[in-house]
Amino acid sequence: MAIRIRSRFHAGGRERTLAELASVVAMLSWKLAVESIKRMREARFDIDLGRPYFDYVCETMAFHAHFADRVAFEQLAPESRGEFTTALAKRMGEAIEDNADMLLAATEPDACRRYFLDVFNAAGADYAEYGCDEKGPDFGFRRAYAARVREGMPEKDRNWVYDQVMEIEAPEGVKAIRKTLTGLFGGEDKTQRRTREGVSGE
Repeated sequence: MAIRIRSRFHAGGRERTLAELASVVAMLSWKLAVESIKRMREARFDIDLGRPYFDYVCETMAFHAHFADRVAFEQLAPESRGEFTTALAKRMGEAIEDNADMLLAATEPDACRRYFLDVFNAAGADYAEYGCDEKGPDFGFRRAYAARVREGMPEKDRNWVYDQVMEIEAPEGVKAIRKTLTGLFGGEDKTQRRTREGVSGE
């Protein structure tokens, strides 16, 4: 199933807050994580409902969050980047908590949100030394994501998970999130304006 990606958002004529932008990305990330699990299952990886499903969603959304933070680093002032990424991690945690009943059979209130934030912080330490440019996260960044996913996979799948995650799952998520962030941060408008100016000036 294709995920509809919105690259333009209206806020009744007012400037959108960074928290509102973060909420858009968080909801997209949730959908992308669920879609990624469907592809993994179609590729014959076992991701069962319950803990394996929950862990995969958390790792994938944490990867998306850290990629989004790198894009924010490129396009926002330092204080705005920090505000955006903090809001994004919090909103992702809330999204996971809101869907706790489909992820885990029984949890204490707020446990899923807190667990995601722990995953987000731990993943940040693993990803910190790797780079990211206009093409997306570098080899090491994607490999670190795959290694984290691998820990939650059954033994039979662990030798094969790197290729699937690095070559398919990571790029699919990165492409969708970058497109959305470009629209949210105004990059698309600037690109289109430059194109129109180039045409009119010929």
